Amino acid sequence: MNNAVYKLERPVNEPTRDYAPGSPDAESLLKEIKRQSSIEVEIPLIIGGKEIKTGNVANVVMPHNHKHKLGVFHKAGANEVKMAIEAALEARERWAATSWDDRASISIKIADLISTKYRDTINASTILGQSKNFWQAEIDAACEICDFLRFNAYNASDIFSFFQPLQTYKTFNRVELRPLEGFVYTVTPFNFTAIACNLNMAPVVLGNVTVWKPATTSVLSSYYLMQIYKEAGLPDGIINFVPGSGSVISDTVLKHKYFSGLHFTGSNETFNALWGQIAENLGNYRSYPRIVGETGGKDFIFAHNSADTDALSTAIVLGAFEYQGQKCSASSRSYVPRSIWPEVRQKISDRVAKIRVGDPADPKTLMGAVIDEKSFDFTVAYLEAAKKSPDVEVLTGGGHDKSKGYFIEPTVLVCKDPKYTTMETELFAPVMSIYVYDDEKFEETLKLCDETSVYGLTGSIFARDKYAMVKATETLKYAAGNFYINDKTTGSMVGQQPFGGSRASGTNDKVGSSFNLVRWVNPRSVKENYSPPTDVSFPHMG
Repeated sequence: MNNAVYKLERPVNEPTRDYAPGSPDAESLLKEIKRQSSIEVEIPLIIGGKEIKTGNVANVVMPHNHKHKLGVFHKAGANEVKMAIEAALEARERWAATSWDDRASISIKIADLISTKYRDTINASTILGQSKNFWQAEIDAACEICDFLRFNAYNASDIFSFFQPLQTYKTFNRVELRPLEGFVYTVTPFNFTAIACNLNMAPVVLGNVTVWKPATTSVLSSYYLMQIYKEAGLPDGIINFVPGSGSVISDTVLKHKYFSGLHFTGSNETFNALWGQIAENLGNYRSYPRIVGETGGKDFIFAHNSADTDALSTAIVLGAFEYQGQKCSASSRSYVPRSIWPEVRQKISDRVAKIRVGDPADPKTLMGAVIDEKSFDFTVAYLEAAKKSPDVEVLTGGGHDKSKGYFIEPTVLVCKDPKYTTMETELFAPVMSIYVYDDEKFEETLKLCDETSVYGLTGSIFARDKYAMVKATETLKYAAGNFYINDKTTGSMVGQQPFGGSRASGTNDKVGSSFNLVRWVNPRSVKENYSPPTDVSFPHMG
């Protein structure tokens, strides 16, 4: 394996397109949305570069129009998973021996294809299959994917050129950064096409191979990613695409001798279960697996009475309701001082009134549907309970309808009890819970905020008072791995705000940064001695 002796030039973030009405970009995207809406795609497994159809299929539908079928996907069984593992291991040795810069060049080529030729393809499939509006699809499926791919290549060059030891005149010392000895199991979520890409490509650029279980509710965009990888020159067998039942796939993968790592984004329940299975199988493995995971969040916005109420109100609304609250970084609880609450309350109501809920293929739509019926029913149960609770006022929304799509209105709940269930429970839906506190209890309420949730993903403080900012930043040090001052809790950018949280929010390995990439290498120190000893005596022996 060749170690780098140079660094790539630091990339810039992919420029966003605004898709203004009537613009060429908007017209081109609308044309691709229409095309994909008019066809049904048959999505196979892809193992060792070969398409495999099992005959055990499930429908791909639009969350905002669940009677509209976009296609079907074939599900993997245990035999296909074993085939995927074998294909990965067969491809591993040659890929591991490929120089880091040749691997990085493929990553950069994929970014180039997504930035240009396939931008509409990947955005349209994300809009239709995952119910994202134009802007949410653009910043996710186009821009963040490109950023992950380019910054991973850059950070890989940094790792290979930086991690070298001291030399002496008698020895030549070096560190080889080997890929893991086996395959990486990647489990990706529905909510970010970029995460689906990165959870595979981050280990891959370091020389690893993967068995990929995509979310079945985002399988369309994931399938297009596989096609783009192939066109960019990624060799067969490096990423093996096996949609299907999580339990079936995981039971097979996690018992294999050469399982060497888990790269995961999803629910705490699933991550905890996978970690438990790995622990049960430790005696079977060739080496201790790397476990990297990002899970849930109960992300907060905390306001001081010096806050700018326009900025605060906008952050509460956008942080909670962009992409229907289905971001692990989405704001879902807020703490607002009583002195500014009447003003903030009115401004929140005014902003929510402007939100259009509907088909995300309509450029005027801000909110689409939640991802599926299970998510819809789970959220509705909490909403109906809140409506009946004497401790809750429904300030906005609360309505819901799944007759055509899984639509939930942008809902703001004002909770008298700071420990009311929606202040503590992650709903992953367009629901914001607000607790109004007495101004003189600022520090006390900061501690309450820190102790209320088991999570530690994102959070923010709104204040003009610098001392209040500093106090909040210190008190909430472990409450958020991504902390914002006078900004909403969503929208971290690769290369600017490395993303991840601790506590119950995951292992905080900061995707898109060197923190994450170093988890996918296995260092070997090599010492070449130019003057080895030839005598068993030492100076002190005389």
